Order: sequence, then structure tokens, then C-alpha cells
Amino acid sequence: MLELKNISFGVEDEDGAKEIIRDISLTIPDNKMIVVTGPNGGGKSTLARIIAGIEKPTSGKIYFNGEDITDKSITERARMGIGFAFQQPVKFKGIRVIDLIRLAKGSELSVSDACEYLSEVGLCAREYIDREVNNSLSGGELKRIEIATILAKASRLSIFDEPEAGIDLWSFQNLIQVFEGMRENINNSSIMIISHQERILNIADEIVVIRGGKLAAQGSRDEILPTLLNTDSAVNGYCFKQQGKAAKAAAAAN
Repeated sequence: MLELKNISFGVEDEDGAKEIIRDISLTIPDNKMIVVTGPNGGGKSTLARIIAGIEKPTSGKIYFNGEDITDKSITERARMGIGFAFQQPVKFKGIRVIDLIRLAKGSELSVSDACEYLSEVGLCAREYIDREVNNSLSGGELKRIEIATILAKASRLSIFDEPEAGIDLWSFQNLIQVFEGMRENINNSSIMIISHQERILNIADEIVVIRGGKLAAQGSRDEILPTLLNTDSAVNGYCFKQQGKAAKAAAAAN
């Protein structure tokens, strides 16, 4: 279980001090898929980076399974079981897919075992196992390979920062299936996804809304999602409504 207590984060820019996260207290329980949503610039990705250890909060405390990890590095948190997937996965020229999965596992891994992780994310192992993690791979392929590394690591908390960013519709459909599979097989762990996408919100156990750097709402999917879909002032409400209208129009056309 992850606990954030009174977390704030600020930076200095040319206009002086700027507060991005403001006194957020939040619990991410085990065996849950939590989706964090909210307006662009609201602090969602910053919050994810703080949890992963990429950024350090200005004030507040972070506890993971009861241990204070506020001052621990990203490497230390990774060793404790916190996995982080970037919006744009890192490319590694000269490193093969199997090498990356072995690094994530932290131990020697057979080709057949590595192939199982690739199969779980919908990739044909024969085609990918020896490929380099470079520009020859599409955004969707890189995203799924990155998820395969998190599966290999068996993270206690897996954080995905806007996984839909930069991928095509076909890859997005496959990504949803991967997350659905992760949700079905969750076991003494938790998943946190930063996303604006209605289809990802639809598979959440709980939804957290961050607006203006503050915690605006938290609750079950059934409690929070209708407010996002039906209220003009809600986070991305207009966007979600437009998706619904487009779907109805497509159905009518067929």
C-alpha cells in the first residue's frame, strides 16, 4: 500500500516560486487499479514522478508498505517494487529486447521465459526477442515492451504515465487488453495509471481527480466516472461527451 501525506511540490521560474502540487493526501491500496485523471497541467504526471522518486516533494511524506520512502532514490524505490513507465519509453541503442527484460528481472532469464512476458503484452516473441530497443520500433511496440519489463520485475506498484500518448488506435486497443489482463491477475500489488482516456477510466477500480495541483475527488469508478461524463465543469467532460456523440454517430451510420 502506498500512502501520500500532505505532499506539496514547487519549482522556481522567472516569475518566482510556482506550486504544482498542493497538500495532497492519498492512499493507493493493494489489489486495486487506480486511474488518476484531471485537466492538463493539473499536476498528475508530477505526482507520478514524485511517487517514483524522479522528483522530491517540497514537503510531506510518502510511505510504501509502512516504510517512509520520502528520501529514497528512484533506484531504491525500484528495488522495493515500484515500477514506472514513462509517457515516451526510453530507447536503448545496442540493447536487445531480451537484454532489457533480463535487466528488469534482475536475474538470468531463459529465452522461453522472456518470450512469455512478450506474449502477455500481445507481441510475437520470435519477431521481437532479439530486436534492438531503438527507433525501428513503433510507439505502441515500445509501450508494450516497457510493460513487459514491468511484468518481469513483478512490481508491487506499477505506475503508467499517460500510456496512450503517441500511439495509434490499433495499439491503443491492444494496450487496453493488456491492462485488463493485468487487472485480472493483480495479486498483492497495485496499478496506478495517469490517463484522460474514457476506456482506461472504465476499467479502473477507483478514480482520482487532480485539478489545479489539488486532490479534487476520489472514489469508485461507478461514483466518479458519471460526474466526468455528464458535468460540463468536470474534468474533460466536454471531451468525453464528444467521444460519446462520435460513437453514436458511427453506430447510426452503420
